[in-house]
Amino acid sequence: MSCHDEPCVPQLLRYDMPDGVVAFSTTRQGGVGEGKYGTFNVNDYCGDRPEAINANKTALCKELGIPVRHLLFPHQTHGTEIRQIDETFLSMSKEEQTVALDGVDALVTDLVGICVGVSTADCIPVLLYDPIHQAVAAIHAGWRGTVARIVEKTVHYMRETVHTHPHDLYAIIGPGISLTRFEVGDEVYEQFETAGFNMADIARRQEKWHIDLPSCNAMQLQNCGVSAVNIHDCGICTYDQVERFFSARRLGIHSGRILTAIMMPDKSLGERMQN
Repeated sequence: MSCHDEPCVPQLLRYDMPDGVVAFSTTRQGGVGEGKYGTFNVNDYCGDRPEAINANKTALCKELGIPVRHLLFPHQTHGTEIRQIDETFLSMSKEEQTVALDGVDALVTDLVGICVGVSTADCIPVLLYDPIHQAVAAIHAGWRGTVARIVEKTVHYMRETVHTHPHDLYAIIGPGISLTRFEVGDEVYEQFETAGFNMADIARRQEKWHIDLPSCNAMQLQNCGVSAVNIHDCGICTYDQVERFFSARRLGIHSGRILTAIMMPDKSLGERMQN
């Protein structure tokens, strides 16, 4: 199947953000993928066919009104490495960019027209927007990244690089696995406990321990000084909504990934097109 056989129109879950900032999560609908990658996957690292990935990327970028080279997301490794997307990065060759994005789990940029995102399939994606200093971030927070407080580290990174004040930030917590579905062993529970999380707030004991990853990351945002009223949790459990969103626990690791991404629009582009 190709986009010539059937129109590629990605079906996006869009989030409300101030100033016309574009923020979204992809769903499984509107692409050309097959099987457990069906139909809309743009991740290069999960075993999908390159031709399907490229067709879906092209369709997404057409929807966003940007060239494919301005859609950027890393090869994540459940760490806490953060990369700033700046003019120096954009001047690199494609090969150099690929190396620079390897082993990275959060992206920050203050450039307009650059869409930064992270890939998930049960892990928690977090988007940030600083309207004062005009900067955005996309964060991949699996349980390991959550324990290592990658969200807090990204907020601190934005303070250092683009002078963000946390109380100015808007945050989106995208689709991920819920407390009810995120069953873990005692060793994972103990890592959260050792890391200083309030286990009474984030964990429940059923037959095994269950941990609330969205709440863990919302708490990290508030601990940094982000206002609770500026934090929007979409409340979607990927495990429960596997028909709409990819879930590695339901489909296996050889399946597609959700892309949760954010972009500040290039307003000058619209003005130039009108003139």
